[in-house]
Amino acid sequence: MKAYKFEVFTNTIEKNIREGVFKPGHKLPSVRELKEQYQTSISTIQNGYEYLMACGLVESVPKSGYYVSNRVEVLNPPQKVNQRPVVRDAIFKHHLGLTTSLRAGRKLSEFNVAAPGDLLIPQKLLLRTMQQIIREQGAGLLRYYPSNGSLELKETIIKRAATHQTILNPDELLITDGALQALFIALLSVCQAGDVIAVESPCVFSVLEVIRVLNLKVIEIPVDPQTGFDVDFLRKACQNNIVKAAIVTPNFHNPTGLLLTNEQKLALLSIAYQYNVALIENDIYGDLNFQGPRPSPIKRFDDSGLVLSYSSCAKTLAPGIRLGWLAAGNYMQRAEQVKFALGGTVSPVYQETVSRLLSGSIYDRHIRAFRMQLAKNAHLTINLLADNFPQGTSMITPAGGYNIWVKMPDDTDITRFYDRCEKVGVRFTPGYTFSFSSTFDKYFRVVFADKFSQKRIDAIKLAAQYS
Repeated sequence: MKAYKFEVFTNTIEKNIREGVFKPGHKLPSVRELKEQYQTSISTIQNGYEYLMACGLVESVPKSGYYVSNRVEVLNPPQKVNQRPVVRDAIFKHHLGLTTSLRAGRKLSEFNVAAPGDLLIPQKLLLRTMQQIIREQGAGLLRYYPSNGSLELKETIIKRAATHQTILNPDELLITDGALQALFIALLSVCQAGDVIAVESPCVFSVLEVIRVLNLKVIEIPVDPQTGFDVDFLRKACQNNIVKAAIVTPNFHNPTGLLLTNEQKLALLSIAYQYNVALIENDIYGDLNFQGPRPSPIKRFDDSGLVLSYSSCAKTLAPGIRLGWLAAGNYMQRAEQVKFALGGTVSPVYQETVSRLLSGSIYDRHIRAFRMQLAKNAHLTINLLADNFPQGTSMITPAGGYNIWVKMPDDTDITRFYDRCEKVGVRFTPGYTFSFSSTFDKYFRVVFADKFSQKRIDAIKLAAQYS
């Protein structure tokens, strides 16, 4: 994906700030100095500084210039949770109402639904493209499409994957009814009821619910607040158990927003090779990086066929566009059978619309604006939480996506907190929905994928009064 022009200098400044080379209060080069150094326009330099300000790394002092912010954005990240590799039955309470907008009644200020808000969805673009498709193809859209998906759409996805050095084979690619169906197909392709699989901990509710339905047994692998998925913990789990599959989100994990390095991805792949573990990779947030180039999926490094990688358009275009894809690797034959058994094909209108959007430059323009807005929202949300929630509250600064993982002080009456938030019309996602255990009872997730009206800002401030 095409980078912003200003990243040629903002990446260096951001790296120096995060590594402590540039200390708080350090004066940064002027706009004109950077213009001369990088031979670019003044507007590009100004846009870059605006981005760094939105990330909370830089402050502007009138008539003086730009300085490293005195504000520390990574506010005491939660401590690492100590866990042992324990196999548990996937018995899970029904938490659907806590992660969706299904409840009736008065309008709530919702920070619990992991989907872009109406004001961030490119509504006009989507509707205009759909209308063009319908006018051009007419009744052809009413017929069955190939069970595995449109060849044109698959070729478009393959071309886009190649831009981040990932080679996909059209013979291993399935078009699915969203990412969750892709996960369902992947698990059924590699596992049977009673098999043991490894999952991230914390792990998003929808994934846990699929596991419960399939009667799989689970080993929860801790996600370290600073380094992400605990690769060594997975290795130990595989030494003592027959692990059939591991579900991982290497790019902007939900709910922490953490990004694994390429070295960590390669280490995961090495374990998969050694113990013959299928790696089921969720790359649904991969396009939503806040800075730097689009990160590669683990699939990029795999030449064995053990990686099954899936994604969708729900997080980048609109949740109502029910279209995802699964690169099934060695498991394609079984995946194809499962997909057919689930019935029918994905909506032809959705397939043609997404194919047209992804094949041109218009999707890239949308994503560039969208991820910039998300970066600004993340910074605003972190500041609101830091300024209003009690001392001892900790959180993880996300590298991308649209989730913030928050831990309340240990003495918080979390049940009372949720009850009072509900009464005043504010909803977060409780931490206990992210595990089969009680590990995250003092945590909650905040989704910042919507425009921040004054009402939403006031809602977070109001919730803080009950914390």
